[in-house]
Amino acid sequence: MIKVSLLHKFSKNRRAYWALVLFAFIFVLSLFSELIANDKPLILKYKNNFYFPVFHTYTDLDFGGDFPTPADYQDPLITQNIKQNGWAIYPIIPLSFNTVDYNLHVPTPSAPSARHWLGTDDEGRDVLARILYGIRLSVVFAAILTLLSSVIGIIAGAVQGYFGGKVDLFMQRFLEIWDSMPQLFVLIIVASIFEPSFLTLLVIMLLFSWTGLIGVVRAEFLRVRNFEFVKAAKALGVSHWRIMYRHILPNALVATVTFVPFLLSEAIVALTALDFLGLGLSQDYPSLGDLVRQGKDNLQAPWLGLSIFVTLSMLLTLLIFIGEGLRDVLDTRKSK
Repeated sequence: MIKVSLLHKFSKNRRAYWALVLFAFIFVLSLFSELIANDKPLILKYKNNFYFPVFHTYTDLDFGGDFPTPADYQDPLITQNIKQNGWAIYPIIPLSFNTVDYNLHVPTPSAPSARHWLGTDDEGRDVLARILYGIRLSVVFAAILTLLSSVIGIIAGAVQGYFGGKVDLFMQRFLEIWDSMPQLFVLIIVASIFEPSFLTLLVIMLLFSWTGLIGVVRAEFLRVRNFEFVKAAKALGVSHWRIMYRHILPNALVATVTFVPFLLSEAIVALTALDFLGLGLSQDYPSLGDLVRQGKDNLQAPWLGLSIFVTLSMLLTLLIFIGEGLRDVLDTRKSK
């Protein structure tokens, strides 16, 4: 009987399959945020010359301005000069995540309108643009954090489970001490000394997230290391590291892959929570946690809370569905 491929088995789980398709669509869409939500034109023609402001920075002097500073395409003078001497094509959302709309005629946060589909926050920035950029930032951050923590956790769990004995005992005691450290207090101390950036926050969270997969990998290595093929490889003089990499690790990866979507969702929640508490990324970054905070502080503007609630709920639900689908595919107890 022909063995059914893992991809085909995964596609048979319709909920997981469509969750993966929808999540991939949303993430790919967010990768092109600059082409969807931006206060710069995608392309413009000025005095028979073509310009691409999204990909290149031009100055006011290029469009009849007075200063050699980066062109402000919301400036009435620049806008008028472009209309008189050419044309411009703007993105669907003509505002970036950090663009303050000074043309609002109502107090901020403003309700959804034809210009701001999900309204604005309390600083006059477009909510939909911030969500679009924030999804990209959160998923990329979570993916990098999950990848690095998984690599470190797999290596540590492999060493601990394969060698056992004193190595296993020592590492278990170390992990118990390390996991008992107050992560929030460490972040508070670091945030008071340094202004958190993408890299510094990634390193800090990596210090506490790498232990997530150790238990699963350790258990798999403890189980497989006494199998006959491992003993045969040792008898033939194969090195320990080669046995771990070629013979045992593939078995352990089956169990760990199913945890990746859950680790991604956990990282997204952690980043959002830190930004909500003011311990995460600065205001220079499009933060989903900042929108959560604004939703809490502006209960009179329910579109803020509802928008970020739907966004986070959808992302986390899709990741959970994908993880459940992977678990079912890799579960050998279930029929194909």
